[in-house]
Amino acid sequence: MNCFRVSLVVVFAVFVGFFSAISLSQIQIKPLKFDDKKILDDQGTFLEEVIARVKKDYVDEKTDKQLAEAAAGGLLSSLDPHSSYLNEEALREMQVQTKGEFGGVGIEITVEMSVVKVVSPIEDTPAFKAGIKSGDYITKIDSKNAIGLSIEEVVKKLRGKPGSSVKVTILRKGEKAPLEKTLTRQVITVKAVRSAKFKDVAYIKINTFSEQAYSGLVSELKKLKSQIGDKNLKGLVLDLRNNPGGLLDQAIKISDAFLNKGQTIVSIKGRTADAKEYKDAAGENLVSGLPIAILINEGSASASEIVAGALQDHKRAIVMGVRSFGKGSVQTVIPLEKNHGALRLTTSLYYTPNGKSIQAHGIEPDIEVTSAKIEKQVNLSKDSEADLKGHIEAQLQEAIEEAKTEKLGDDNLAIYDQDYQLARAIDLVRGVGIYESATQR
Repeated sequence: MNCFRVSLVVVFAVFVGFFSAISLSQIQIKPLKFDDKKILDDQGTFLEEVIARVKKDYVDEKTDKQLAEAAAGGLLSSLDPHSSYLNEEALREMQVQTKGEFGGVGIEITVEMSVVKVVSPIEDTPAFKAGIKSGDYITKIDSKNAIGLSIEEVVKKLRGKPGSSVKVTILRKGEKAPLEKTLTRQVITVKAVRSAKFKDVAYIKINTFSEQAYSGLVSELKKLKSQIGDKNLKGLVLDLRNNPGGLLDQAIKISDAFLNKGQTIVSIKGRTADAKEYKDAAGENLVSGLPIAILINEGSASASEIVAGALQDHKRAIVMGVRSFGKGSVQTVIPLEKNHGALRLTTSLYYTPNGKSIQAHGIEPDIEVTSAKIEKQVNLSKDSEADLKGHIEAQLQEAIEEAKTEKLGDDNLAIYDQDYQLARAIDLVRGVGIYESATQR
C-alpha cells in the first residue's frame, strides 16, 4: 500500500504519524478538474510574477525546479506544522521509514513556532541513549542554526552515514543553559513490538505503528500466554509511552484486537459535514475480558492516541501515566503529476468514539502517574502475630498458604525499581485480576 500513483482516480495515502504513510485503505478522490486548477487565476499570475522576478534578479541563479519546490514548500508549511511539500527524495525517505528501517539518530520531530520540537526519541537508538527527551527543542545542528528549518531539512541534516556523528544543541524546560548532545548515527531498525512477563501479568510495548505492529502484537501475546498459561494470566499492560504514531491501519487493527464487534474505534472529520467512522470489524478480543492498563506519556502521539482513546471510551482499558502529545490531525499524501513529488496535506481531524477531539488536547489518563524513583524502605521489625507468645493457631492453614504473596524474580524487580509507572500499572492489573477471579469462584 505504499506505492503512490496517479491514474483516472488518484490514490492517496493517509497518515497520522510524523513521518509514516498510512495504509488504512485506498482513499479514492477524483483528480482536479480543469476549473479547479483555474481557481487562483489572479493570484496565480501574481505568483508567476514573483517567481519570474526572483529568477531574473536574485543574486544567485536558481533553477525553475528549485523555485517551484520552494514556492510549494512555503505554501504548505504556512498552513500548519504537519503539512509540507515532498520532493521525490523526501517521498522515498518517507516510504523507507514506513518500513521500519532507516539510517539516522532515532528521533521523531515536529515544528512548533518555527522551532524543531522532539516528539519522542525511539527506544534503543542513539537519541534515546543520549538522553534526549520528549519536549526538547533543537536549536542547532552541528553548531548551525536550526530555527526556521522545515522538518525535511532537519531530517536531512540529522541523517547520514552510519558511524558518523552529529552534534545537536537543545533547550529543555527546567534547564538554565542549552544542552549539547553528540549522537553517532546508525542504521535504525525499529522493532515494533517487544514483550515481557511479570509473573501473571503480560507486558507488551509497542514502539511504533509500523507495518509489523499488529502481527508483532499477536505473536508476542501468543508467546506470553504460552509462558504464563491462559488460566494463570491476570491481565495485560499495553505500553504506548514515547510511541509517536505511524500507520493508521495498524492502530485500527490493534484496537480491534481488544474491542467487541461493531464498536467504533475512531471518527475522521474533514471540511465536509460527513464523518468517516472506522468500526471494529472482527471483534477479536485477544485477552477476553481480562483487565488492561494502557501507559501513555507526553511522547505518545497520533496512532497511540487513537488506541488509548478507543479503549478508554469503551471502558475496555484503564489509561495511566500523563497526558499524551495531542496530535489529532490526519494528513493525506497526494501524488503530483509528472513525478513532481507529493503534497502532505492536513485534510481532517480524528475523534475518539465519544466524539472528543485529540488535536492539541491529547488523551487524559484515568489515573495520573508521573515518573518517580522508588526507594526501598528497610523494615526495622519483622515480627508477626505468629511471633507473639500465646498466639492463636490458624484453623484454615490451607487458605493462609493460598493467600501468601509470591515474590517476583530479580529480573522483574529491577524493572520495578527503574520504572515507577510500569510498577503501578502491573499492580493495578494484577489487583483487578485477582479480585475478578475471586468474585467468580
